[in-house]
This record gives sequence, structure tokens and C-alpha cells, in this order.
Amino acid sequence: MSGRITCYFACILLVLSLPLPATARETIKLCFEAQDVKPWRTEQGGGLNFDLLKLVEQRLDIQFDFQSIPWKRCLAQLKANAVDGAFAVSYKPDRRELGEYPGGESIDAGKRMHTDTYVVLRRKGSKVEWDGKHFTNLDGAIGFQLGYSVGDVLRAQNLEVDEGSQRADELARKLLAGRLAAAAVGGSDAAGLMRGPLASKLEQLPIPIIEKPYFLILSHALVASRPELAARIWNAIEQARNSPGYKKLAQAQGVRH
Repeated sequence: MSGRITCYFACILLVLSLPLPATARETIKLCFEAQDVKPWRTEQGGGLNFDLLKLVEQRLDIQFDFQSIPWKRCLAQLKANAVDGAFAVSYKPDRRELGEYPGGESIDAGKRMHTDTYVVLRRKGSKVEWDGKHFTNLDGAIGFQLGYSVGDVLRAQNLEVDEGSQRADELARKLLAGRLAAAAVGGSDAAGLMRGPLASKLEQLPIPIIEKPYFLILSHALVASRPELAARIWNAIEQARNSPGYKKLAQAQGVRH
């Protein structure tokens, strides 16, 4: 009998001495636009947006599940609470229906992921001009990418617009084919186009249309059920963006953040 008791306690001690299984990190599902927008992000998960979010993962001991999908579908999934968040999203009042921005009613730009501009591209030799407030010599539609917020700025000026392009290079080709008078393009996309094979046929006007902060916006469901987690994520974005490590990465890319 004593041998059985000894064996029993030996088994207990063996179980207690085994290492505990690692606790699974909480996973937050995020979607982003399925195209390269350098230096911020690539479809393969590179770029400064991912560098920033990886720092957030480390700070909070969570894991992001990144999903690359077309932009309008990404925003639709956010609205349906099929994902926990979407990035990088500029502010539009109607996007409050899709998810939550940091700061609630008073958007907290300090918790942005980055800042970027929209600029005007025209065909080389075109007379289209933009003075920061108005277009002149615009003899046709101005194009922009499907679902992009700059469309509201253009429509507010009662301009003829074309929202039929998914990608910046597609938009540039429509412009060069004469199907558009000008194109409103994100500053990072424009920089890429002006370094690419179409650059010799394009001109970028010097005055931006608008400069905007871009955010990680979280689903209504996540913010309602886990408000403390949402606040921790947004706070960690601000802290990581202001960290020496991230600033060094951004400076190496020559961008503002």
C-alpha cells in the first residue's frame, strides 16, 4: 500500500514539474487595402504601418491577424463586425457608421498611424491647375480611387468625378489615355508613380489638395464589448509612433509620421 502511495505522489510531483503550456495571445483581426501603398504598407505585410503595429503587438502582448482585401470590402466587413478593425483609414463623418475612431466624437489625431496628402497629377503639357482652393482649365473629369475620401473634397466643389479605378497605376493610365483631365492621388502613391515607367508622361502639381491623418479604426462590436482593450490599442499606437525606434524607421524612409 505504501508503495502505491509513494508512486501516486511521485506522479503528482512529475505533473507539477512539467512546464505550463504557453498562454495563447489574444488575436485581433484587421483588414487593409489589397495593394501596395509605399512606404506605408505592401500586400505582403511590409512597410511602416506594419512596423508600427508590430510594436503595438509587443507592447500589449497581443497578435494581429492581417487580412489583405479590396478596400470597399474591407470597410464593409468592418461595418458588419466581421473584422475587429481596419487600417489605414482617414476621417470622414459617414465612416462613423463603419467603426470607431480614437477619441470618439472628438477625433484624437495624436493616435494616428501616419499623415499623408492627396495631390493632383496631370498629363505632361496639360493646362490643368490647382491653387489650393480651385481648379482651372479642368476640361473633363478628375479621377480618384474607389472608396477614397478625397472624393468628398472634389464633389464639394461640384466637379465632374470618376471613381472607377481600384489602383493608382490604373488611374494614371486612364489619365494618359485621355479619359480623365486630372487625377487626385495619395501622396505616397503619387511618389511611386513619379518614380515609375509612366513618370515621363506625368506631372505632379506642387500644392496638395488636402493633408489628412490616417487611423486604425476599430469595430463597433469590439469597442462596445472591450472598451479598455480598444483604448490600450490606440494608446499603444501613439506611444509606438513616438518611440525612438519607430522614428528612426520613418526617418529612413524620409516621411513624416
